[in-house]
Amino acid sequence: MKTRPDSRKWGDKRISDKKGRPSITILTQYYPPEPGAASIRLQAMAQEFLRHGYDVQVVTAFPHHLGYRDHRYAGKFLSVETDGPIPVIRTWVFTAPSGTFWRRLINYFSFVCSSLFGLWRLPTSDYLLVESPPLFLGIAAYLYGRIRRVPYILSVSDLWPASAVALGLVKNRSAIRLSENLEHFLYRHAYRVSAVTEGIRDAIRATGLVEPTHVLFAPNGVDPTRFTVETPDEGLVRRLDPAHHRIFLYPGTLGYAQGLEVLLDAAERLSDRPDIVFLLVGDGPVREELAAEARRRGLRRVIFDGLQPLERMPHYFALARAVIVPLRRHPLFAGARPSKAFPAWAAGVPVIFSGEGEMATVVGESGAGVTVPPGDGAALAEAVRRYADLDAAERERQAANARRFVREQYSWESIMNRWLSGLGPESPSERRLDAARAGRTEEGPTSAS
Repeated sequence: MKTRPDSRKWGDKRISDKKGRPSITILTQYYPPEPGAASIRLQAMAQEFLRHGYDVQVVTAFPHHLGYRDHRYAGKFLSVETDGPIPVIRTWVFTAPSGTFWRRLINYFSFVCSSLFGLWRLPTSDYLLVESPPLFLGIAAYLYGRIRRVPYILSVSDLWPASAVALGLVKNRSAIRLSENLEHFLYRHAYRVSAVTEGIRDAIRATGLVEPTHVLFAPNGVDPTRFTVETPDEGLVRRLDPAHHRIFLYPGTLGYAQGLEVLLDAAERLSDRPDIVFLLVGDGPVREELAAEARRRGLRRVIFDGLQPLERMPHYFALARAVIVPLRRHPLFAGARPSKAFPAWAAGVPVIFSGEGEMATVVGESGAGVTVPPGDGAALAEAVRRYADLDAAERERQAANARRFVREQYSWESIMNRWLSGLGPESPSERRLDAARAGRTEEGPTSAS
C-alpha cells in the first residue's frame, strides 16, 4: 500500500506546481445550495482546506437533492461558477427525487459519467476527495485518478450497500454482491479512507482492506457562529406564537432511517397539551405518507414546513424548546451521528435523541439533551413534556453547555486540524520543492545527474 501520493504526471499541470501550495479537488454529487449533511460538511471542509493553505476546486452535480430545483441550469450540461474563491464545476444529473431503486441508480450513474467531463475541465490537483454515498461515484474517482495519477481519498458518510440492505431498499442479491465488491475495491485502492462516525471507521478497519492509520475521522460538525440570531423572523413568530406554544423541532430529511412515526406517536400521547407543537422542517421520501398519517390521526399540532435554505434555519432554532433527533432501532445505526444535532447545540438548543449507540454517548457528553429508546413514543412524549416545562435557569444552563460543547469538540476548525494531520507529515508541494533543491525529480534523477 502506498504511503504517499503518486506525483507522476502525464503532461498535466497541477495547481500547486503553479502556486507552490498543495491542492485538492472535491468530487461530490451534493454541494450547497443543496441541503443535507454531506453538502454542508463538504463546503465546510473546502473552507478549512483554504484556511490551511490549500488550493481547492469542486466538481458537483446540478442542484437536485430532496426536490431542490434551480431553473438557471435548465437545458445545460455543464456550468462553471464559484463558491467564494473556490472554482465549482456543475454537471448534468438525471433527477429522481423519489422513485424506484432503478431510477435512483440512473441518477447516480448519470453523474458518474458527467462528472468526468467536469474533472477534465479543471487543473489536476494533488488529492481527489470523493464523497460516498453514492458509492458509485468512486468509479469516477478511480478512473480519473489512474489516468491523471491523482490519489483519491474516499469519504464515507454511510456504509453502502449495508445501510440500503438494512432498510430494505435493496433486495436483489446480484446487485448487493456487485456493490459490496465495488465497495471493497475502492477501499483497497484509496490513498486514505475518511469516516464520518466512529462506527463507520471501525467497520472499515474491520474489513482489513485499509491500514488502520489510513482511516481518517471527520465527523459532522458545525460553524458555531452560523446558527444564532438576535431577533427571530417576525413572520415565524406570528405564525407559531412561541409565547403561547412550546415548539419542538425536527429539521432535515424526512426519510426511512429516521423512523419519524415515533413523533406522531408522541404527539398523540400529548393530546392533553395543546401548547406543545411538533414542527417538521424539510422534505424526503416519507413526507407525504407521514403528513397523511398525521391527518388521519387528527394531529393538528404536527406542522409540516417545506425545505428551507440553510440561512433560514437559525430562525427556526431560535423558537425551539428542543430539537428531536430520531433514528430507527437497527445495529447499523449504532454508529450513526445525525448531523442535525450540532447546529441545534450551536444555537443553544438541547437535543432529544430517540435512538441508541454512538449518538447517545455524544448527547450524554454534551450536557444539553436526553436520550430515549428508539421507537418508544411514550418515552419521547415524556421527554418532550419535561422540556416543555423546563424552568428558565435550567434552559439557560443547557444552552451554555450546548454552545461550549460544539465550540470545543465539533467546530470545523478543530475537526479539520485533526483530519489534515492524517494525510502525512509533508504536503505534496513540499516534497517536490525538496526534490528540486536536491537536483532530482520524484520520478528519479535529473538529466544533469
